[in-house]
Amino acid sequence: MRKLLARLTRLSALVPLTLALAAPFASATVVTFDDLGDDGLVPANYGGLDWSASSWFQFSGEQSPYTAHSGDRRATLGFDGSSATSAIGFLAPSVFNGAWFAGFQGVNVAIDLYFGGALVASTATLGLGETPAFLDSGYGGFVDRIVFRSNDPAFFVMDDLTFTAAVPEPASGALALGGLAVAVMVVRRRKAALNGADEAANDANATARNA
Repeated sequence: MRKLLARLTRLSALVPLTLALAAPFASATVVTFDDLGDDGLVPANYGGLDWSASSWFQFSGEQSPYTAHSGDRRATLGFDGSSATSAIGFLAPSVFNGAWFAGFQGVNVAIDLYFGGALVASTATLGLGETPAFLDSGYGGFVDRIVFRSNDPAFFVMDDLTFTAAVPEPASGALALGGLAVAVMVVRRRKAALNGADEAANDANATARNA
């Protein structure tokens, strides 16, 4: 009985991860920066992403070779940028599709994909030019953070970052958690009943010996 209770307790800890892995996907989100009014650092939770640890700066206006893929705005790491300040987090487990890049010829960029603190994939290295080019992640699994690598992070821009977040179904999650909770409760009640029966039997034996 104790072993069964321990197993159910361990299973309860796995429910959130299981729900995330089994969750359906929402439609793809394209982060364009075009809805941001003024030039400045990308807001911390903009576009369903966590930019708080990064130095991404979004701006508008024509400036070759920093060509936007759509609209007028794009983002750059600037002269203070590095891999350490390029990290973007995802607010929910997501599939990262890729992004568009432009910059000086000779500059290249690649992206490392992480999930749960572990490196799960890396993109190819994309050589840049004035015409925006798409860097495909090439990975269809979940990520929760991406980190950019470049031989010169000050001289490229990014636009139209695309990802697809997993969206758990409330009904499925409630049923899974509810069923597991009921199972744990039943096992605990049975254990309590067995302990009570054992105590009653011990009391009866003690009374018989003392009679």
